[in-house]
Amino acid sequence: MPVSTPPTDHTAPVPTIVVVGHGMVGQRFLEALADRGLTATAGTARVVVLCEEPRAAYDRVQLTSYFTGRTPDELSLAEPDFMDRHGFELRLGDPAESVDRETRTVTARSGETFAYDTLLLATGSYPFVPPVPGKDAAGCFVYRTIEDLLAIEEYARTATTGAVVGGGLLGLEAAGALKGLGLDTHVVEFAPRLMPVQVDEGGGAALLRTIESMGLTVHRGVGTQEVTAGEDGAVTGMTLSDGSSLATDLVVFSAGVRPRDQLARDCGLAVGPRGGIIVDEECRTSDPAVFAIGECALAADGRVYGLVAPGYEMALTAAEVITGGTAAFTGADLSTKLKLLGVDVASFGDAHGTSEGCLDVVYADSRTGVYKKLVIGRDGTLLGGVLVGDAEQYGTLRPMTGTVLPVAPEQLVLPAGAGGPVALGPSALPDDAVICSCHNVTKGSICEHTTLPEVKKCTKAGTGCGSCVKVIGQLLPQSQDKGLCGCFSHTRSELYEIVRTLGITSYAELLDSHGREAARGGDGCEICKPTVGSIIASLAPTLGTSGYVLDGEQAALQDTNDHFLANLQRNGSYSIVPRIPGGEITPEKLIVIGEVARDFGLYTKITGGQRIDMFGARVDQLPLIWTRLVDAGFESGHAYGKSLRTVKSCVGRTWCRYGVQDSVRMAIDLELRYRGLRSPHKLKSAVSGCARECAEARGKDFGIIATAGGWNLYVGGNGGAEPRHADLLAQDLSDAELVRLIDRFLMFYIRTADRLERTSTWLDRIEGGLDHVRDVVVHDSLGLCAELERMMADHVAGYRDEWAETINDPERLRRFVTFVNAPDAPDPSVRFVPERDQVKPDLEILAGPVLAVRTLEGTSSR
Repeated sequence: MPVSTPPTDHTAPVPTIVVVGHGMVGQRFLEALADRGLTATAGTARVVVLCEEPRAAYDRVQLTSYFTGRTPDELSLAEPDFMDRHGFELRLGDPAESVDRETRTVTARSGETFAYDTLLLATGSYPFVPPVPGKDAAGCFVYRTIEDLLAIEEYARTATTGAVVGGGLLGLEAAGALKGLGLDTHVVEFAPRLMPVQVDEGGGAALLRTIESMGLTVHRGVGTQEVTAGEDGAVTGMTLSDGSSLATDLVVFSAGVRPRDQLARDCGLAVGPRGGIIVDEECRTSDPAVFAIGECALAADGRVYGLVAPGYEMALTAAEVITGGTAAFTGADLSTKLKLLGVDVASFGDAHGTSEGCLDVVYADSRTGVYKKLVIGRDGTLLGGVLVGDAEQYGTLRPMTGTVLPVAPEQLVLPAGAGGPVALGPSALPDDAVICSCHNVTKGSICEHTTLPEVKKCTKAGTGCGSCVKVIGQLLPQSQDKGLCGCFSHTRSELYEIVRTLGITSYAELLDSHGREAARGGDGCEICKPTVGSIIASLAPTLGTSGYVLDGEQAALQDTNDHFLANLQRNGSYSIVPRIPGGEITPEKLIVIGEVARDFGLYTKITGGQRIDMFGARVDQLPLIWTRLVDAGFESGHAYGKSLRTVKSCVGRTWCRYGVQDSVRMAIDLELRYRGLRSPHKLKSAVSGCARECAEARGKDFGIIATAGGWNLYVGGNGGAEPRHADLLAQDLSDAELVRLIDRFLMFYIRTADRLERTSTWLDRIEGGLDHVRDVVVHDSLGLCAELERMMADHVAGYRDEWAETINDPERLRRFVTFVNAPDAPDPSVRFVPERDQVKPDLEILAGPVLAVRTLEGTSSR
């Protein structure tokens, strides 16, 4: 039976706020209430949130990333404990059905009634579906929610061709999703160009050429007249307004959105003639107790804003007014920067040049798909612009809109070597320039902080679309001394180039020739020695030296683990991890591992990398254990080194009914190719046989996910204390294309990363980020790819197993003793005690004996 909430006692000190809708803007409103202390936890308000969807607010801007491996949970905007922490009452799957403004109550679908003092409507918008015959046939979808995407994904399993009605922003995202699902994809756009709202004719033409080169078919200047269906009621095709027909199994309608204002209409609130709940500058509706924000609202300037940034500003305005402050929303910046099907597209200001007397400065290159236009006023003021194919300067140009440019505008659009580009840099921006338009954060606010994480936490800048992150990084304090350590004024990447170019093969030679003056002739430090040792080892095939890290001077440069080719544990013993490529192992090899562990009394554990770790070996036992393992066909798993660890895999299409590629074979091939590759930090990888992502490839330095058309390659992911999902580098690759791009990516990372810098950190730090890396390794923008491929080929050809190299050389075996003066004596401190049918370190030995405490007569010890 429905439960009703008693009408609010308006003399009570705690008001009730009912929020209808929990999308991105609704969540931002709740965060703003929490920031202002208006929560149940603080005892200042009761806040009830009625949400139609079965899940809490998620990042709808990044919705398409679901098809590249991001899970619905990862798209969530609210921290797991956000609602509980603030006492907000979130009711999922229970939307508002009606509002009674006289009694100030809202009735939900469940029948429950909630009284309110303040009502906030954040109902968003709904997809517009043209009223054409057949629009409700099986196989017709809209592209708005996670549930829509799940339904499209399921239906696409039995489809071969897909069509998207609408060539705007969301339509092209939908087209990219269908292509990623392996469908032959068509885009039907009524306007004469793609993205007619955001880009002009020239930008649309550049975008069209690039998208068509990817294999998509675009139908411009035509509309959909009918969706045809077969006898089973499923889509079979479309009839277009020019009389042509299009055979398709699946149709996605993405023809724009409309304000979701029916709830407001039904309760008598004023709405605009073309929709949208009319609000004033405080986001208050025609009823002073009711506010409306986001896509459902018709703002005071007469616009309905379909972007998230204006919605966020409206949320902050409403929260400030509701908490007794003063704020106004009078309009917002409509600038956008996004990546559609891998193409950078940005527009800002008066992108279409509608201002009186304005002039266009245009650069177009149809060969590369680059189009740049700046709209300039008569006095030289930057009014707006369009960037397609290369939006690198968007982060600087957008904040400068409305100001006179300090350089000639043509210098900002021309490519290098033709009079540009000029890097204005953030120093050219005034303090009141808005750097993050999603959260309306200025340069001055950002400059109050010192690190990017601090900026994100305190201002939220960089947490929206992400287009401002590069400029934020340039605004933050930069260290003056970029040197690796006190011994070298050069960075690791600079030392790498010095060693490679000059053919330097020893640490001493490098220190004496390129170290700081005070360090030359010295012994170096614990920072630069292992770093240089790693550089020399990674370049060994190119330098023509031995890649064995314990030969000659190299041995003294290594970290503790590399000293004995095993991982040092807390009691002085070592662990051994043999390589198990792709996690695939035969019963016979499993038995060998079991026998070795039994015979040497080792603790065994299955690792997260699909390998078996054996703990508790003494230094003198290592060669004996390796001999048994090598004889059985095993080799070093390099768990001790800054090198490739594992390439995990699921079972793929060989066994799994969802698999679309042979992930095990690919994982084995990749692990055997990159084994022993020395790098600035450890490398991890995984291969998933389908989009279900069972191998967790997006949490790896380089991860591969199978598609119907080949493989998608992701880079820059990692788990650990600061997890990061990998970014899509390229998609639908053949086996050969995949291996070639990984070769290039890894060698470029090894060449340019800092000491102990994971690929995730490197990708965030390197100038230009992912786009620059893509330009280098996919498009060969620096002309390095042939050299990178050659260096990887040299590594593959020169690989030698370090365990086998050691046990077959009596001289190398000499170092594997506990005491040099007593080589046959075991370490007496390495002892174990039993636990769960295995062994563990004897912690009493490690802590030392318990000493008796003698006390003075008449006192007590504690």
